[in-house]
Amino acid sequence: MSTPTLDREITVRRAPRAVLVSAWAVPVMIVGQFAMLAIVPVAFVLIGALRDTRLKALRWGAIALTAAYATPLALWAIGPERAQSLSKDMHPVFATLIVAVGVAFAVACHVVPRKSRIQGTNCGQ
Repeated sequence: MSTPTLDREITVRRAPRAVLVSAWAVPVMIVGQFAMLAIVPVAFVLIGALRDTRLKALRWGAIALTAAYATPLALWAIGPERAQSLSKDMHPVFATLIVAVGVAFAVACHVVPRKSRIQGTNCGQ
């Protein structure tokens, strides 16, 4: 009686927890009117996506999130009459854009490893 051979085990690499939590924290902080503090999770997302080779497929999403956040931040910083808070000075279109890109990036962090598992490759490699 012969034993069946098992196929090669496919390992799925997930996004690091810090990147995943930060990706979800950005839209929550923008909606909760903590836009200035959102610079911390945006930095974690960008640095994590650029440094980790497993997240190569998500790099453009991280860059898009950073650009969407940096635009109103720069406008607030160089504006002649700026409010005391970035949340109060930010146009609602920018807030909506940041939230949309942040949610899309966070969902992509969950979906990309699944697609990799189906295709039999690691995330981003």
